[in-house]
Amino acid sequence: MSSMAEKIRWGVLATGGIAATFTTDLLTLPDAEVVAVGSRTPAGAQAFADRFGIPRAYGSWQELADDPEVDIVYVATPHNAHFAAAELCLRAGKHVLCEKPFTINLAETLTLIDLARERELFLMEAMWMRTNPAMRRMLEIVNEGQIGEIKSVHADFHIPGPFAPEHRMRDPKLGGGALLDLGVYPVTFAHAVLGMPDAVTSWAAMTPEGVDETTGMVFGYDYGAVAALTCGMTSVSPVNALVSGTTGHVELGPLFFRPDAIRLHRAGEQTQVIDVPYAGNGMGHEAVEAMRCLREGLTESPLVTWQDSIEVMTLLDRVRAQIGVSYPGEEHV
Repeated sequence: MSSMAEKIRWGVLATGGIAATFTTDLLTLPDAEVVAVGSRTPAGAQAFADRFGIPRAYGSWQELADDPEVDIVYVATPHNAHFAAAELCLRAGKHVLCEKPFTINLAETLTLIDLARERELFLMEAMWMRTNPAMRRMLEIVNEGQIGEIKSVHADFHIPGPFAPEHRMRDPKLGGGALLDLGVYPVTFAHAVLGMPDAVTSWAAMTPEGVDETTGMVFGYDYGAVAALTCGMTSVSPVNALVSGTTGHVELGPLFFRPDAIRLHRAGEQTQVIDVPYAGNGMGHEAVEAMRCLREGLTESPLVTWQDSIEVMTLLDRVRAQIGVSYPGEEHV
């Protein structure tokens, strides 16, 4: 990785809102350089390049993947295209940071990881919550035993909508539904704290298009813990997360995926507010982690490991099987 000693050169694949937010944060990092953007149309790529001062704009994903001056590609497409975009970039020899959920199902995730392993390339799911400073500090508090033995996790992520039937949130062809877009956060949060559950029970209210509108999940653990998780796209919720132990509890939120403080409650003590601010929009932390891994020659991040992504996708597949959500072309659900 000697060529990355100065600045790591990024390509951005797709030009939607999340690509813009990520690029905004990326441009604040002194050791990062955004050198190219790729879209399905030359006009879309050029407009994005003009907006952010990016020197090269490509009207196809392949052209971006083939650019010899791009070290790593950030994939920011809708869910249904994550696999195709990431696979294309890996086959072109590019390292990849791919938006969450990693893919729309476990089979696709395993294929990407096998390809990255075979090519000895860095691959990371862009689950920015796992790289957020407050989330990392919360896990330290939990793992240090500051709130005792963990007994429960509660997390919610709802947004009010409404969304038109053709919106990506409701379109099965785009991997729509609350679970993959919003529920991936509560599921990832519970997994980060408690690991893989021994039992999964789910229920959902469905849209006319056949994707989940509101979903509830209960994860059970044989050692005595439970996680209660909800997501939806028709109501307002606090978007909080709570971890309860035998001697206290810790809260993150509102917006538990991007908090700037932790509230630590311990029995018999006054609540402690621990400030742990994030930088920019909060997405730069995952870029910093990716670049650290590249410079150290790592193919996966210890903060968002391949096994983490495999297990979270396994849970999402199990929930979808229970609530009856499948997407065009799928055979496993």
